Parts: sequence; C-alpha cells; structure tokens
Amino acid sequence: MARTSTLTLALVGAVALGGCGVHTTEGMAKALVPDEQENQLGQQVKQELDKQGTKYIQDPEIVNYVQGVAKKIFVSANKDRPGVNWKVYVIDDPKQVNAFATPGGNLFVFSGLLMAADNEAQLAGVWGHESGHVVARHSARQMVDAMGLETVLGMALGQNPNQLAELAGTLAAKGALLSYSRQDETEADEYGARYAAAAGYDPHGIIQFFEKLKSMEGNVPSFAQYLSDHPLTADRITHLQQYIAEKHLTGTVLAADRLQPVKQKLIAQAQNAGLKPAAAR
Repeated sequence: MARTSTLTLALVGAVALGGCGVHTTEGMAKALVPDEQENQLGQQVKQELDKQGTKYIQDPEIVNYVQGVAKKIFVSANKDRPGVNWKVYVIDDPKQVNAFATPGGNLFVFSGLLMAADNEAQLAGVWGHESGHVVARHSARQMVDAMGLETVLGMALGQNPNQLAELAGTLAAKGALLSYSRQDETEADEYGARYAAAAGYDPHGIIQFFEKLKSMEGNVPSFAQYLSDHPLTADRITHLQQYIAEKHLTGTVLAADRLQPVKQKLIAQAQNAGLKPAAAR
C-alpha cells in the first residue's frame, strides 16, 4: 500500500510539473520513475527475457572480459549518477550486432557485436554510449513518452505484465528498448567518447565503430542492426569529432590484441553450432 501511494504521489507530481510548463519529458520521468522503480523495471525486463528463452554466454573468459571493459566505463558513469546497480549480460546471438541498456543499469551485449568490433576502444565507446542512456535517464523518459504515464506506473507496480512481456519480446528480438530522440543519441555519443577517454581508450573508437558498420551496411545486413536502433547521420560523426577536440579528450589505448582471443572463441563457437556470425574475420 505504501509503495502504491508513493508512486501515485509521484504521478501527481509529474502531472503538476507538466502543468507548470517545466520540461515534462525529463521531469515526469524523474518523478515517476525514481531509482527504486527503475531498478524494479530493469529486474522485471530481465526476468521476462529469461522466461522467453534468451540465451546468455556463460564462458568465464568471455563474460569476464566484457565485464572488465564495462567496469572501466562504469567508474565515470557512477560519478555522474551514483547509486546505479550496473550489471552486464552477454546474449548469445552471433547474428545480432547490437547492445542496449534498460532502466536500473542492466547492460545487454550481443555476441555479434563483440565479433564485429575491431578493438577494445570501439567496445568502450559503445558501452559508454549505452551507459549514457541510463545516466541521463533516457530509457525512463522514452518509456514515459512512448507508453504513457499510466502504463509505466503500472509496470513499476507490476500491474501490467502484458506490456512488460511485449517490451521484453522486442528486446529479445531486436535488441532495442525504444527509439531515442536525435538529441538523446547525440548526448549518449558524448558520454561514449568521454567515458572511453576517461578509461584511457582512444575516444575516436566509437566513431570508428559507427563508420565500420555504416560501410558494411547493405553488404552484411546484420551490421545494420545497431544503426537501425541508433540511427546514424553524418552530422553525428561530425559532432563527435568536434566534441572530442573541444573537450580535449585524449586516450591512446586500442587493445585490439585483448579482443582478438575473445572474437576467435566466439566465432569458433558459432561455427561449431552451425551458425554464420555477422562478422567472422
């Protein structure tokens, strides 16, 4: 009862913010989906993904590698938004070149993305980008915009299992939570470059990854998956280049040698299972 009352008050407060002419997207999301409810939503989505048979990589070498890179990024993310309980999962799907984050700090990475990247700096940029969506509350804001206040409130209370199952199904199938605005994507790009540089990586890694996927688009359809969920425009790359220069972001680590053993193991596992990875080189 207390939890329901708290969230109901949050809903009333969010509506009041809208009536006062405050930027309602961010204001309502923050009021309606505080940290506790974001964590609950993230847990519920993970449970739904599990129910739907999502396969996860269990190999300790691969999981530890991905988590190790992510932890370096989370150092900066935790400074910008303390209290997030970050968790990383590697989805076993070599045909999906994608990653996504849910409210509450759950980061999901498809094995196909690991095989598509050329070096660790590119992964760090992508991890930073997805972490940025959580830090800036983009996920919660988009949920409010796309589903409506009442639906998100019901999900936080566990009252809308059908909507939650549908959301999880989309995640499992596409690797996309919701469509972010152009402004959100640009802001997340900045987080990606900044967090990667803070961890010592070349901040241009995320640009390199975008350019690689863009060049492969049309030749290998699976490469387009990340870009279809995170639409890439020429000015996004130009903005990133300018941002890196203006903020004097530095970093030299590429660490292609650390990624290669993981890529080769994933490629071998996919081939043994009779699957053709999106990137097998």
